Amino acid sequence: MTDLPRTQHIIASGLIAAVGVTVAYISFTQEPAQAYLFPRMISSVFAVLAIWTFGKALLGRTKVGNGLSAEAMKNMLPGLIVMLVYVFWAAKALGFYTATTIAVFIVISLYDPAPHGAAKTWIKRIAITAGFMAVMYGLFALLLNVFTPREVFF
Repeated sequence: MTDLPRTQHIIASGLIAAVGVTVAYISFTQEPAQAYLFPRMISSVFAVLAIWTFGKALLGRTKVGNGLSAEAMKNMLPGLIVMLVYVFWAAKALGFYTATTIAVFIVISLYDPAPHGAAKTWIKRIAITAGFMAVMYGLFALLLNVFTPREVFF
């Protein structure tokens, strides 16, 4: 039981490395190549860092804490569910910007400790979501000119 944090770190970093390599592979095998230039750069860096972290975890050279408790995992579960729905369905079905707006608003609403009964907190959540989406749109559509999933709304 004393090795649980190290085991958790190895499993988590291994899963992240697998995701990183998979995303890099997918981004390098898609066409048109110009539409995937930004994902190729990001996924390559992500994959290298993830593999490096996984290697350090296997060698026992990482500084691990106490691991994640069952309570911490329970607290993360709603956000994980939102992320999975977003990645595997919403981004493609609703379009990148619409799905991202909904997902960010839900996550903010789930984890914001402010009371859910006050109008002021809902206005704050909406403003934060709108600001985040403005930055995302400016970054992806205007500055980087990258391809985003487009479907129902945009």
